[in-house]
Amino acid sequence: MNKPFRPAAGSSLRQRLIEDMTLRRFGEKTQRDYLRIVSRFAAFLGRSPDHATPEDIRRFQIEQREAGMPAPAMNSHVAGLRFFFTTKIDRPDLSHKLY
Repeated sequence: MNKPFRPAAGSSLRQRLIEDMTLRRFGEKTQRDYLRIVSRFAAFLGRSPDHATPEDIRRFQIEQREAGMPAPAMNSHVAGLRFFFTTKIDRPDLSHKLY
């Protein structure tokens, strides 16, 4: 089992994600959801999500599907991670692996 990754409340990556969502006028619920999604992905990885690989994304999505995550929730995860990969860490190649 992977050890949960929990970025510190004031970590720069988390703070920059919040700032970017605020600049884009994301609603409070969307911000909370996206932070939860990225945190869940980081916990799955056991490391910072900015070091993710395409295989990590694939394994995460398989795990979520096998856990019974419904399609609307999967879509939210894709949106949150896509925003993170394209906006925060400038890795659009990883966002193309999400489905």
